[in-house]
Amino acid sequence: MSVIYIVLTVSVIVGVAFFIVFLLAVKSGQYDDSYTPSVRMLFEDEIVKPKKSTKTD
Repeated sequence: MSVIYIVLTVSVIVGVAFFIVFLLAVKSGQYDDSYTPSVRMLFEDEIVKPKKSTKTD
């Protein structure tokens, strides 16, 4: 039964460590997208169809 407590403690420590590393990566700009804004003007805009009015007067 004591093995469960050890495994649970180690898994919580590993989970917290990965979460801290993830937060540090996000704060340092690791996941910032620097490619898409430079090519956004090359993509065609989607055509927006006007909605049909369903007024019944």
